[in-house]
Amino acid sequence: MQSYKILVVDDEEHIRKILKFKLEKHGYYVITAENGEVALQMVRRENPDLIILDLMMPKMDGFGVCRRIRRNFQTAQIPIIMLTAKSDMVDKIKGLAGGANDYLVKPYSNEELLLRVKNVLDWNRRQKDANPLTGFAGNRAIEKELQRRIENKESFAFLYMDIDNFKAYNDYYGYQKGDEAILFLADIITESVNSLGGSSDFVGHIGGDDFVIITSPARAEFIVRHVIDEFDKGSLVLMSEGDIRRGYIEIKNRVGEVKRIPLMSLTIAVVVDEGDRLKHFAQASDIASELKKFGKSMVGSVVIRERRKGNAEVEAVVEKNEQSG
Repeated sequence: MQSYKILVVDDEEHIRKILKFKLEKHGYYVITAENGEVALQMVRRENPDLIILDLMMPKMDGFGVCRRIRRNFQTAQIPIIMLTAKSDMVDKIKGLAGGANDYLVKPYSNEELLLRVKNVLDWNRRQKDANPLTGFAGNRAIEKELQRRIENKESFAFLYMDIDNFKAYNDYYGYQKGDEAILFLADIITESVNSLGGSSDFVGHIGGDDFVIITSPARAEFIVRHVIDEFDKGSLVLMSEGDIRRGYIEIKNRVGEVKRIPLMSLTIAVVVDEGDRLKHFAQASDIASELKKFGKSMVGSVVIRERRKGNAEVEAVVEKNEQSG
Protein backbone atom coordinates (compact mmCIF):
# COMPACT_ATOMS: atom_id res chain seq x y z
CA MET A 1 0.00 0.00 0.00
CA GLN A 2 1.22 3.48 -0.78
CA SER A 3 1.90 5.38 2.47
CA TYR A 4 -0.66 8.14 2.10
CA LYS A 5 -0.43 11.03 4.56
CA ILE A 6 -3.73 11.79 6.36
CA LEU A 7 -4.41 14.84 8.52
CA VAL A 8 -6.99 14.22 11.26
CA VAL A 9 -8.56 17.41 12.66
CA ASP A 10 -10.68 17.08 15.81
CA ASP A 11 -10.85 19.04 19.05
CA GLU A 12 -11.33 15.86 21.09
CA GLU A 13 -7.99 14.22 21.87
CA HIS A 14 -9.36 10.70 22.32
CA ILE A 15 -10.97 10.79 18.87
CA ARG A 16 -7.71 11.95 17.29
CA LYS A 17 -5.89 9.07 19.02
CA ILE A 18 -8.48 6.48 17.99
CA LEU A 19 -8.45 7.60 14.35
CA LYS A 20 -4.66 7.72 14.29
CA PHE A 21 -4.42 4.19 15.69
CA LYS A 22 -6.99 2.73 13.29
CA LEU A 23 -5.52 4.37 10.19
CA GLU A 24 -1.88 3.66 11.02
CA LYS A 25 -2.78 0.03 11.66
CA HIS A 26 -3.78 -0.14 7.97
CA GLY A 27 -0.61 1.45 6.62
CA TYR A 28 -1.46 5.16 6.52
CA TYR A 29 0.80 7.88 7.90
CA VAL A 30 -1.29 10.08 10.21
CA ILE A 31 -0.73 13.58 11.58
CA THR A 32 -3.21 15.40 13.81
CA ALA A 33 -4.44 18.90 14.62
CA GLU A 34 -6.60 19.96 17.57
CA ASN A 35 -8.39 22.90 15.94
CA GLY A 36 -9.01 24.66 12.63
CA GLU A 37 -6.23 27.24 12.93
CA VAL A 38 -3.58 24.60 13.61
CA ALA A 39 -5.04 22.48 10.81
CA LEU A 40 -4.58 25.27 8.23
CA GLN A 41 -0.95 25.69 9.26
CA MET A 42 -0.34 21.94 8.95
CA VAL A 43 -2.08 21.71 5.59
CA ARG A 44 0.30 24.29 4.12
CA ARG A 45 3.36 22.75 5.76
CA GLU A 46 2.61 19.03 5.40
CA ASN A 47 0.57 18.89 2.16
CA PRO A 48 -1.48 15.82 3.22
CA ASP A 49 -3.12 13.44 0.74
CA LEU A 50 -6.42 13.52 2.67
CA ILE A 51 -8.01 15.54 5.50
CA ILE A 52 -10.50 14.04 7.94
CA LEU A 53 -12.15 17.14 9.36
CA ASP A 54 -14.45 17.40 12.37
CA LEU A 55 -17.42 19.71 11.80
CA MET A 56 -18.01 21.06 15.33
CA MET A 57 -14.87 22.74 16.72
CA PRO A 58 -14.25 25.93 18.74
CA LYS A 59 -12.74 29.08 17.12
CA MET A 60 -13.19 27.81 13.56
CA ASP A 61 -15.62 25.05 12.63
CA GLY A 62 -15.14 22.51 9.86
CA PHE A 63 -17.12 24.57 7.37
CA GLY A 64 -14.74 27.51 7.81
CA VAL A 65 -11.63 25.31 7.53
CA CYS A 66 -12.99 23.68 4.38
CA ARG A 67 -13.71 27.04 2.75
CA ARG A 68 -10.20 28.31 3.52
CA ILE A 69 -8.62 25.16 2.08
CA ARG A 70 -10.66 25.38 -1.10
CA ARG A 71 -9.86 29.08 -1.64
CA ASN A 72 -6.09 28.49 -1.67
CA PHE A 73 -4.79 27.21 -5.01
CA GLN A 74 -2.02 25.26 -3.26
CA THR A 75 -4.47 23.25 -1.15
CA ALA A 76 -7.69 23.36 -3.18
CA GLN A 77 -7.28 19.84 -4.60
CA ILE A 78 -6.77 18.01 -1.28
CA PRO A 79 -9.77 15.72 -0.63
CA ILE A 80 -11.75 16.25 2.58
CA ILE A 81 -13.97 13.85 4.57
CA MET A 82 -16.25 15.68 7.02
CA LEU A 83 -16.61 14.03 10.44
CA THR A 84 -19.54 14.91 12.69
CA ALA A 85 -21.91 13.60 15.31
CA LYS A 86 -24.79 15.27 13.51
CA SER A 87 -26.86 13.35 11.00
CA ASP A 88 -28.92 16.36 9.94
CA MET A 89 -29.30 16.46 6.17
CA VAL A 90 -28.90 20.26 6.17
CA ASP A 91 -25.39 19.95 7.63
CA LYS A 92 -24.46 17.26 5.12
CA ILE A 93 -25.59 19.38 2.19
CA LYS A 94 -23.81 22.44 3.58
CA GLY A 95 -20.57 20.49 4.00
CA LEU A 96 -20.70 18.94 0.53
CA ALA A 97 -21.63 22.28 -1.03
CA GLY A 98 -18.65 23.84 0.74
CA GLY A 99 -16.23 21.46 -0.93
CA ALA A 100 -16.18 18.28 1.17
CA ASN A 101 -15.75 15.08 -0.84
CA ASP A 102 -17.53 12.77 1.60
CA TYR A 103 -19.26 12.68 4.96
CA LEU A 104 -18.81 10.32 7.92
CA VAL A 105 -21.33 10.43 10.78
CA LYS A 106 -20.40 9.36 14.32
CA PRO A 107 -20.67 6.65 15.45
CA TYR A 108 -19.16 4.82 12.48
CA SER A 109 -17.72 1.35 12.02
CA ASN A 110 -14.07 0.66 11.27
CA GLU A 111 -15.09 -0.89 7.98
CA GLU A 112 -17.00 2.21 6.90
CA LEU A 113 -14.15 4.54 7.89
CA LEU A 114 -11.51 2.55 6.02
CA LEU A 115 -13.70 2.09 2.95
CA ARG A 116 -14.53 5.78 2.67
CA VAL A 117 -10.87 6.73 3.13
CA LYS A 118 -9.77 4.25 0.46
CA ASN A 119 -12.48 5.34 -1.99
CA VAL A 120 -11.67 9.03 -1.66
CA LEU A 121 -7.92 8.45 -2.01
CA ASP A 122 -8.41 6.18 -5.04
CA TRP A 123 -10.74 8.71 -6.67
CA ASN A 124 -8.28 11.56 -6.06
CA ARG A 125 -5.38 9.57 -7.47
CA ARG A 126 -7.33 8.83 -10.65
CA GLN A 127 -8.33 12.48 -10.98
CA LYS A 128 -4.72 13.62 -10.70
CA ASP A 129 -3.62 11.18 -13.36
CA ALA A 130 -6.52 11.71 -15.77
CA ASN A 131 -6.11 13.87 -18.84
CA PRO A 132 -8.01 17.13 -18.15
CA LEU A 133 -9.47 17.37 -21.67
CA THR A 134 -10.78 13.84 -22.19
CA GLY A 135 -10.83 12.39 -18.67
CA PHE A 136 -8.98 9.30 -19.96
CA ALA A 137 -6.22 7.74 -17.88
CA GLY A 138 -2.86 9.50 -18.24
CA ASN A 139 0.74 8.39 -18.61
CA ARG A 140 1.29 6.91 -15.16
CA ALA A 141 -1.84 4.78 -15.40
CA ILE A 142 -0.89 3.64 -18.91
CA GLU A 143 2.58 2.57 -17.79
CA LYS A 144 1.16 0.80 -14.74
CA GLU A 145 -1.41 -1.12 -16.83
CA LEU A 146 1.18 -2.19 -19.41
CA GLN A 147 3.61 -3.34 -16.74
CA ARG A 148 0.86 -5.27 -14.92
CA ARG A 149 -0.02 -7.21 -18.06
CA ILE A 150 3.63 -7.89 -18.88
CA GLU A 151 4.40 -9.17 -15.36
CA ASN A 152 1.28 -11.37 -15.44
CA LYS A 153 2.40 -12.71 -18.85
CA GLU A 154 -0.94 -11.77 -20.42
CA SER A 155 -1.41 -11.68 -24.17
CA PHE A 156 -2.32 -8.19 -25.31
CA ALA A 157 -2.27 -5.76 -28.21
CA PHE A 158 -1.00 -2.23 -27.57
CA LEU A 159 -2.55 0.26 -30.01
CA TYR A 160 -0.84 3.63 -30.23
CA MET A 161 -2.77 6.19 -32.29
CA ASP A 162 -1.81 9.67 -33.42
CA ILE A 163 -3.50 12.27 -35.64
CA ASP A 164 -1.34 13.11 -38.64
CA ASN A 165 -0.71 16.82 -39.40
CA PHE A 166 -2.48 17.81 -36.19
CA LYS A 167 -0.10 20.69 -35.37
CA ALA A 168 -0.70 22.27 -38.76
CA TYR A 169 -4.46 21.83 -38.35
CA ASN A 170 -4.31 23.32 -34.85
CA ASP A 171 -2.33 26.35 -36.07
CA TYR A 172 -4.55 26.84 -39.12
CA TYR A 173 -8.00 26.42 -37.55
CA GLY A 174 -7.22 27.48 -33.97
CA TYR A 175 -6.91 25.77 -30.59
CA GLN A 176 -10.66 25.39 -30.10
CA LYS A 177 -10.98 23.37 -33.30
CA GLY A 178 -7.89 21.44 -32.27
CA ASP A 179 -9.57 20.44 -29.01
CA GLU A 180 -12.68 19.46 -30.99
CA ALA A 181 -10.55 17.14 -33.15
CA ILE A 182 -9.02 15.51 -30.05
CA LEU A 183 -12.42 15.05 -28.42
CA PHE A 184 -13.81 13.69 -31.70
CA LEU A 185 -11.14 10.97 -31.74
CA ALA A 186 -11.72 10.29 -28.03
CA ASP A 187 -15.44 9.72 -28.73
CA ILE A 188 -14.61 7.31 -31.56
CA ILE A 189 -12.21 5.37 -29.34
CA THR A 190 -14.81 5.15 -26.56
CA GLU A 191 -17.53 3.94 -28.93
CA SER A 192 -15.17 1.44 -30.60
CA VAL A 193 -14.02 -0.14 -27.33
CA ASN A 194 -17.56 -0.21 -25.94
CA SER A 195 -18.95 -1.94 -29.03
CA LEU A 196 -16.01 -4.12 -30.13
CA GLY A 197 -13.77 -4.47 -27.08
CA GLY A 198 -13.91 -6.46 -23.88
CA SER A 199 -14.50 -5.69 -20.23
CA SER A 200 -10.76 -5.75 -19.49
CA ASP A 201 -9.79 -3.32 -22.26
CA PHE A 202 -7.96 -0.15 -21.27
CA VAL A 203 -8.01 3.32 -22.86
CA GLY A 204 -5.47 6.06 -22.18
CA HIS A 205 -4.61 9.57 -23.35
CA ILE A 206 -0.87 10.20 -23.49
CA GLY A 207 -1.45 13.87 -24.24
CA GLY A 208 -2.22 16.11 -27.20
CA ASP A 209 -3.47 13.95 -30.07
CA ASP A 210 -1.82 10.71 -28.86
CA PHE A 211 -4.06 7.91 -27.51
CA VAL A 212 -3.61 4.25 -26.59
CA ILE A 213 -5.85 1.22 -26.33
CA ILE A 214 -4.79 -2.03 -24.68
CA THR A 215 -6.95 -4.92 -25.81
CA SER A 216 -6.70 -8.59 -26.77
CA PRO A 217 -4.87 -9.52 -29.99
CA ALA A 218 -8.10 -11.02 -31.34
CA ARG A 219 -10.08 -7.80 -30.87
CA ALA A 220 -7.34 -5.43 -32.05
CA GLU A 221 -8.05 -5.83 -35.77
CA PHE A 222 -11.74 -4.95 -35.44
CA ILE A 223 -11.03 -1.96 -33.22
CA VAL A 224 -8.31 -0.35 -35.35
CA ARG A 225 -10.33 -0.78 -38.55
CA HIS A 226 -13.41 0.77 -36.95
CA VAL A 227 -11.46 3.69 -35.43
CA ILE A 228 -9.77 4.57 -38.73
CA ASP A 229 -12.95 4.25 -40.79
CA GLU A 230 -14.94 6.43 -38.40
CA PHE A 231 -12.19 9.02 -38.16
CA ASP A 232 -11.74 9.32 -41.92
CA LYS A 233 -15.49 9.69 -42.47
CA GLY A 234 -16.25 11.98 -39.56
CA SER A 235 -13.20 14.25 -39.45
CA LEU A 236 -14.29 15.96 -42.66
CA VAL A 237 -16.87 17.96 -40.68
CA LEU A 238 -13.96 19.55 -38.79
CA MET A 239 -12.56 21.12 -41.97
CA SER A 240 -13.82 23.65 -44.49
CA GLU A 241 -15.31 22.52 -47.81
CA GLY A 242 -12.63 24.40 -49.74
CA ASP A 243 -9.80 22.63 -47.93
CA ILE A 244 -11.52 19.26 -48.41
CA ARG A 245 -11.88 19.87 -52.18
CA ARG A 246 -8.23 20.86 -52.48
CA GLY A 247 -7.09 18.00 -50.28
CA TYR A 248 -4.68 20.16 -48.29
CA ILE A 249 -4.31 23.29 -46.17
CA GLU A 250 -1.80 26.07 -46.81
CA ILE A 251 0.46 27.12 -43.96
CA LYS A 252 3.18 29.77 -43.93
CA ASN A 253 6.43 28.69 -42.32
CA ARG A 254 8.75 30.91 -40.29
CA VAL A 255 10.38 32.43 -43.36
CA GLY A 256 7.06 33.20 -45.02
CA GLU A 257 7.01 30.30 -47.47
CA VAL A 258 3.62 28.72 -48.13
CA LYS A 259 3.53 24.97 -47.51
CA ARG A 260 0.80 22.59 -48.60
CA ILE A 261 -0.05 20.24 -45.75
CA PRO A 262 -2.23 17.14 -46.31
CA LEU A 263 -5.51 16.96 -44.42
CA MET A 264 -5.73 15.22 -41.04
CA SER A 265 -5.49 11.45 -41.07
CA LEU A 266 -4.73 8.78 -38.48
CA THR A 267 -1.76 6.52 -37.86
CA ILE A 268 -2.20 3.49 -35.58
CA ALA A 269 0.78 1.40 -34.49
CA VAL A 270 -0.04 -2.11 -33.28
CA VAL A 271 2.31 -3.97 -30.93
CA VAL A 272 1.30 -7.51 -29.97
CA ASP A 273 2.77 -9.47 -27.08
CA GLU A 274 1.69 -13.06 -26.59
CA GLY A 275 2.92 -13.00 -23.00
CA ASP A 276 6.54 -14.04 -23.40
CA ARG A 277 8.42 -11.29 -25.27
CA LEU A 278 8.25 -7.95 -23.49
CA LYS A 279 9.84 -7.43 -20.08
CA HIS A 280 9.10 -3.74 -19.45
CA PHE A 281 6.39 -1.27 -20.48
CA ALA A 282 9.01 0.98 -22.13
CA GLN A 283 9.69 -1.74 -24.72
CA ALA A 284 6.09 -1.61 -25.94
CA SER A 285 6.20 2.17 -26.05
CA ASP A 286 9.51 2.24 -27.94
CA ILE A 287 8.37 -0.27 -30.56
CA ALA A 288 5.08 1.58 -31.05
CA SER A 289 6.89 4.91 -31.42
CA GLU A 290 9.16 3.51 -34.14
CA LEU A 291 6.23 1.99 -36.01
CA LYS A 292 4.25 5.22 -35.68
CA LYS A 293 7.16 7.29 -36.98
CA PHE A 294 7.33 5.09 -40.07
CA GLY A 295 3.56 5.30 -40.61
CA LYS A 296 3.46 9.09 -40.32
CA SER A 297 5.85 9.40 -43.26
CA MET A 298 2.97 8.29 -45.50
CA VAL A 299 -0.06 10.25 -46.68
CA GLY A 300 -3.45 9.10 -45.42
CA SER A 301 -4.60 6.90 -42.58
CA VAL A 302 -2.55 3.76 -41.99
CA VAL A 303 -2.20 0.84 -39.57
CA ILE A 304 1.39 -0.22 -38.90
CA ARG A 305 2.05 -3.69 -37.48
CA GLU A 306 5.13 -5.70 -36.62
CA ARG A 307 6.06 -8.79 -38.56
CA ARG A 308 8.52 -11.10 -36.85
CA LYS A 309 11.27 -12.24 -39.24
CA GLY A 310 13.52 -13.95 -36.70
CA ASN A 311 14.28 -14.07 -33.02
CA ALA A 312 14.98 -10.35 -32.86
CA GLU A 313 14.42 -8.93 -36.33
CA VAL A 314 11.15 -7.09 -36.96
CA GLU A 315 9.77 -5.35 -40.00
CA ALA A 316 6.76 -3.08 -40.34
CA VAL A 317 3.60 -4.10 -42.14
CA VAL A 318 1.60 -1.19 -43.54
CA GLU A 319 -2.13 -1.30 -44.14
CA LYS A 320 -3.49 1.85 -45.77
CA ASN A 321 -7.09 2.86 -45.42
CA GLU A 322 -8.82 2.93 -48.80
CA GLN A 323 -11.00 5.90 -47.82
CA SER A 324 -7.95 8.10 -47.18
CA GLY A 325 -6.11 7.06 -50.28
